[in-house]
Amino acid sequence: MKLIIQIPCYNEAGTLAIALNALPREVEGFDKVEWLIIDDGSTDDTVNVAIECGVDHIVSFTKNQGLAKGFMAGIKKCLDEGADVIVNTDADNQYEAEDIPKLTKPVLDKKADYVIGARPISDIEHFSVAKKFLQKLGSWVVRKASNTDIPDAPSGFRAMSRACAKQLNVHSEYTYTLETIIQAGQKNMAITSVPIRTNADLRPSRLLKSIPNYIKKSIITIIRIFVVYKPFKFFMSIAATLFGIGLLLGIRYLYFDFTGHGSGHVQSVILSGVFIGIGFQTGLIAFIADLLSVNRKLLEELKSK
Repeated sequence: MKLIIQIPCYNEAGTLAIALNALPREVEGFDKVEWLIIDDGSTDDTVNVAIECGVDHIVSFTKNQGLAKGFMAGIKKCLDEGADVIVNTDADNQYEAEDIPKLTKPVLDKKADYVIGARPISDIEHFSVAKKFLQKLGSWVVRKASNTDIPDAPSGFRAMSRACAKQLNVHSEYTYTLETIIQAGQKNMAITSVPIRTNADLRPSRLLKSIPNYIKKSIITIIRIFVVYKPFKFFMSIAATLFGIGLLLGIRYLYFDFTGHGSGHVQSVILSGVFIGIGFQTGLIAFIADLLSVNRKLLEELKSK
């Protein structure tokens, strides 16, 4: 059994050595433990630091591609190198490396395909109130969209079986954390979480450039999740709302018409027709989007074989 621990990196020369030196070379249940970094177009000494620390594999981009693409490039390389289990962690040493056996155990015991490390978010001092709220909101959205019970969906500390890794496809350019859990849930994989520890903050978050920026990207990611993975429910909810508004406006006009005051409320008829028409068209989009979603799932199944 081979375990490969991968770390996406972008200009991490200042913290990478700390993270790598904490990684284990032996984990119970595995004959081999190898390390892999994804150099996402770094312009500092990230690669040299990785080589000096004894990293086994390096995936390099000539230009920064973003966390999501880096994650998937690492997964592909791990699979090519024959990994039976893959662990993903961060280069800033946020996660306690000694908890890696806790992540891999459910996979080794055949009790889970995908294991997410759940951080004690409420107790992490360097997380702002806004970040804690958005982390919890993102986890709630993922639970609703994936029918899973993962308390810390944005956590990047996770383990996956080879079969699970082969089926993951990330379309987002921002992050992989939420999307991969939803995919795994919709594909009926066994997903679980285990409590893990975190270390002191070594540098500011790369994803959290500012609170407004983080809020904007989080909202976009959440909406996109529903559009891509729950298209029928998303568009049909909008259609029902628009149709309902149009219906209420129509009833309003009929009320005034029956009471002899209809001539002064013709605008209600016009608005009613507009809202009902848009609602009907949005309902048609819901069916088309659902068909496209089914087609995407079939393509993903073919790709994973």
